[in-house]
Amino acid sequence: MLIDTHSHIYSEDFTQDRDEALQRAYDSGVKKIVLPNIDSGSIRHMLDLSDAYPHFCYPLMGLHPTSVDEDYEEELLAVEYWLEKRKFYGIGEIGIDLYWERKFKNEQINAFRHQLKLAKSKNLPVVIHVRNSFDETYKVVKEEQDGSLRGIFHCFTGSKKEAKKVVELGMFLGVGGVLTFKNSNLSDVLKKVDIKNLVLETDSPYLSPEPKRGKRNESAYLTYVAQKVADIYGLPLDEVAEITTANARKIFEI
Repeated sequence: MLIDTHSHIYSEDFTQDRDEALQRAYDSGVKKIVLPNIDSGSIRHMLDLSDAYPHFCYPLMGLHPTSVDEDYEEELLAVEYWLEKRKFYGIGEIGIDLYWERKFKNEQINAFRHQLKLAKSKNLPVVIHVRNSFDETYKVVKEEQDGSLRGIFHCFTGSKKEAKKVVELGMFLGVGGVLTFKNSNLSDVLKKVDIKNLVLETDSPYLSPEPKRGKRNESAYLTYVAQKVADIYGLPLDEVAEITTANARKIFEI
């Protein structure tokens, strides 16, 4: 059994075959899928899917950094509203993204810190997005880590030094399709990380693993990531599934 700890399978990319994609995931051994939110525009689609598949799809609530602009405080009010209205399994997807632009850097930092505090107050895990922003993201998390923060640095592609810092914060590394890319050095990084600090993810519909690179990603392809992890650690696939599933269950309490 595998758990996809990060999938946007509720997105428009799956409008034509969402149910079929979920069936393919289930048939491939992926028995649970965690759904991080993006912003107020994605909530309804995500919740509709979670309600249709309550023992398969598990929603998170949060504001993605690329959706942060001058009106971010209104978006955060929507996050807080929904957190009071129903059950969520974590706060995400949150973080700092300085890849596309730095115009709203301060707003992103403020929104990120606010949501980390929300997570602590609600005793919920966080799913953290980091892109061209490791130092900034790490600084905020370290400042907010009082022993109660738990969660995942999603789509981790950093260095050995950065991996060590994440683990020392008490966080897990989310690894996905990038691990299988021929030009990725993530395999070397993970050799220095205990597998007990990993969870698996697809980030579908993005970042499809080899041999599906260039195509739409889906949760069924998590098996390619799991196999690559098994190869790196020299472990049977079943053992990789057992360890990473236990980690995901522990984080999200599912």
